[in-house]
Amino acid sequence: MTNTIKESKKSIVTARIVDHYEVARNHFLMSLKVPSYFQAAVPGQFVMMRVKGREDPFLPRPFSINFLNSHNTGTIMGILYKVIGKGTTIFSRLKKDDELSVMGPLGNGFNMPPDRKKIALVAGGVGVAPLSFLAEYLKRQTNASAQGIEEIVCFLGASTSQLLLDRGRLADACSKLMISTDDGSDGYHGTVTELFQNHIDSYTDNDSIVFCCGPDPMMTGVAGIVKKYSIPCQVSMEERMACGVGACLGCAVRVKSHGDRPRYMTVCKDGPVFDSKDIIWKQA
Repeated sequence: MTNTIKESKKSIVTARIVDHYEVARNHFLMSLKVPSYFQAAVPGQFVMMRVKGREDPFLPRPFSINFLNSHNTGTIMGILYKVIGKGTTIFSRLKKDDELSVMGPLGNGFNMPPDRKKIALVAGGVGVAPLSFLAEYLKRQTNASAQGIEEIVCFLGASTSQLLLDRGRLADACSKLMISTDDGSDGYHGTVTELFQNHIDSYTDNDSIVFCCGPDPMMTGVAGIVKKYSIPCQVSMEERMACGVGACLGCAVRVKSHGDRPRYMTVCKDGPVFDSKDIIWKQA
C-alpha cells in the first residue's frame, strides 16, 4: 500500500457537499463530491480544506480521509471530524451544496507488508477516521487475493458509548470489534490502550502488525506496548498544519536518528503515517 497520487496530489479543487450531519455530540460526517483521481488515494492520506470564497479563517484545516466511493464521473469522499475550534465550528454549519476548496490527497498512507497475517487496529476517538478507511481497504484486498489476511481485529475506544464512531462500518470490515469506554458504558471499562494490552499475547513479531491513530497519550501507550514485544506498528500522527506540503514546518515532530541528536520530520509531507519506533514520544 503506497501513495500513488503523483502530479495531482497538490491540486486545489472545488468540492461540493452532498451530505453533512452530526453523528455524535460535536462530531460530524461530511460527504463531498471530488474528482475521480481521488480514488487512487490510500488509507492514511489527508486533505486540506477551507470554505470556498471565505477569508476567515485564513488557513485551511487538515482532515483524514474517512472513505471514498465511486459516483458517476466523480468520487464521494467522507470526512469525519470533531468540532474543536473556530475552523471546525464553521465547517459544522455548512449545508448540502455548499462548496469547499480542497487540496489533496496529501501525505503518505499506511504500508501493508505482504507477510503480515494478523492485523490489529487501535483507534481512539476521531482517530478512527483513517482506520475505518484502512479496514475496508484491507477487506477488499483480502477478498481479491488468494492468500489473504487471516484476521483484522479493531480495538475501538471512546470516553463514553455515545462517542464510539464508525462502529457499524468497523464491525462489517473486521473479523472482530472490541470496544472500550472510559466510563464503562459499553464494552471494557477502561482505556483502549488497556484493552489492547490485555490481548497483546494474540500477536507476535513474525506475523502481526498494528495500525494506530488517536490522542497522543493513547498512541504513546500503544507504542510502548508493541516495543516490548517487537511487533511492528504504524501510527497516524495528528498535528496542527498550515500548508500541508512541508513548506511551513509547523507540523514538525521529533524522530530518532543515528547520531546523538534527534531530527525533525514534517507530519504533512513525511507522514502522517510513521513507524512507531521512529517517533520520540513526548511522554516517553
